Amino acid sequence: MKKITPLLLAISIFWSCQKPQGFEYRDMKNLSVKQIGFNKTQLAMDLIYFNPNNFGVDLKHVDCDVYIDKNYLGKFVLDTTMHIDRKSEFSLPSTIDVDMKNLFKNTLTVLFNKEVLVTVKGTTKVGKAGIYIKMPFTYEARHKIDLF
Repeated sequence: MKKITPLLLAISIFWSCQKPQGFEYRDMKNLSVKQIGFNKTQLAMDLIYFNPNNFGVDLKHVDCDVYIDKNYLGKFVLDTTMHIDRKSEFSLPSTIDVDMKNLFKNTLTVLFNKEVLVTVKGTTKVGKAGIYIKMPFTYEARHKIDLF
C-alpha cells in the first residue's frame, strides 16, 4: 500500500501539469483606425479566440509580426495580463502598428485577390499560478476579403 500512494501521486501530478494547447482563432470584430501617420498607422480591433484547454490560463504578453501574402503588414504587441477561463471563447483587445511603406503592396494584393494568406508569427507568455512560459506560435490561414 505504501508503494501505491507515491505512484498515484506521481500520476495525478503528471495529469494536472499538461502543456497548454494553443488558442483557436475565431473572428475579428470592431475594426477601427486609431491613429493615422505617414510612416505608421495604428488599427484597433477585438480578436475572438477559444481556449480549448481543460484549465484556465493567464495570458501575460503577446509580441508578433503580421504578414499578408508574405508581405509584412505590421507589428502587434499586447502587454497586459488577462485570465482566460477553461473551454471558453474570449475577446482580445488588440492594436496593430501598420508599416505604411508596405501598405500599398498589401492593398494591391487585396484588390486583385478574393482571398489573402494571413500569417502571424510571434511569442506569448502563458501561465498559471504565477508561473509563465514563453511559447512561440505561428498562425497561417486564408481569409476571404470582400471589399465590394
